[in-house]
Amino acid sequence: MATAKKSASLATDGEKAKRGRPVRYRPEYAEQAYKLCLLGATDKDMADFFEVGESTINRWKGRHSEFWESIKRGKSVADANVAHALYQRAIGCSHPDVHVSNFQGEITVTELTKHYPPDTGAAFIWLKNRQPKKWRDKIEVESEVNMNMFPPKEELDALYAKVLAEAEAESKLITGRMERLGIKPDVVDQE
Repeated sequence: MATAKKSASLATDGEKAKRGRPVRYRPEYAEQAYKLCLLGATDKDMADFFEVGESTINRWKGRHSEFWESIKRGKSVADANVAHALYQRAIGCSHPDVHVSNFQGEITVTELTKHYPPDTGAAFIWLKNRQPKKWRDKIEVESEVNMNMFPPKEELDALYAKVLAEAEAESKLITGRMERLGIKPDVVDQE
């Protein structure tokens, strides 16, 4: 109890004395975090790099705005570069290149343009992320299941009568055409 009072008395400017290891944040961590994020580091990766816990990284984000801004900036730049590269791969691209050859001791440098065709895998990834409703892997079908698989008997009887009447009308029409053309229809006994 005396220790708590003693440490509380050492706090200045109305601050409470803090327990645990002291915060080891240094201003240069902001630049290091930025570079780590450009390399694709996650918060866990940064915690491992700085030899602290993820909770400490989160605390530093809240307490040191330059640290938080560096992380956001690094992740944004890295994500934008990857997105650009994925886009270029999806649509195909060309870039200048140099070919160096050595024939019988004579070195030749030839400038050329390298072409890369579009990559369907990259295009699919791009479209899935940009238009997920149109390009998702799994299409969800929403439908209601009607537990009454067959319509009521009255509906079936009415449908049967309608189809039978249409078939008889079509048969009479065809028979009339055949008679006009002089063709004798074969009559099949329907009984």
